[in-house]
Amino acid sequence: MAARVICWQPVWNARFPGIGMERLVLQEGPQEGWAESVILGMTEGGVSFRVDYRLEWDAAWFLRKAAIERRMGATCQSLELAHNGAGNWRDGSGAALPHLAGCIDIDIWPTPFTNTFPIRRAPPAAPDSRAEYAMAWVDAVSGPEITVKPMRQGYTLLRDGRYLYENLDGNFRAHLPVDGDGLVLDYEGVFRRVPATAEAP
Repeated sequence: MAARVICWQPVWNARFPGIGMERLVLQEGPQEGWAESVILGMTEGGVSFRVDYRLEWDAAWFLRKAAIERRMGATCQSLELAHNGAGNWRDGSGAALPHLAGCIDIDIWPTPFTNTFPIRRAPPAAPDSRAEYAMAWVDAVSGPEITVKPMRQGYTLLRDGRYLYENLDGNFRAHLPVDGDGLVLDYEGVFRRVPATAEAP
């Protein structure tokens, strides 16, 4: 299958609405998949950033590897994660990360792509039903360092085909219309899909 290019525009930053872009190259195969992405944007404090990430997963959409790099101002930081598909995580040096034990999926801020993992791996069983997931939530831009912590999230499949996303450890919720591949089209007040070419070299 040829690689696809998907682009999103951020609309979450009230000070700089619509400034920035994510360009993601997605490759799916019968045994595994990968994605490479570049995100350009502005923090709420007015600092420009670039986030590069690469994700690898198996045929069942269990994340296996994640590499994230952030450039902000004059600094560059990186984070590497490895996951065994059963809730056990290690960092780039191979050290165990016990605080992430039990987390199955990854969710990276700021991208809507990682919302696809629970939708593709284990979606809610029927309309009006909610599935709950334990996520390794990576904040790549909000603080002075890239951080990762556990987070509980819920996805409810609505009768119109959208998903209701909920942060079960907080009070954030949003409606997510997705395409036939489970990729977000319009993340309510946060991201908006923009046209892109269908294939990548």
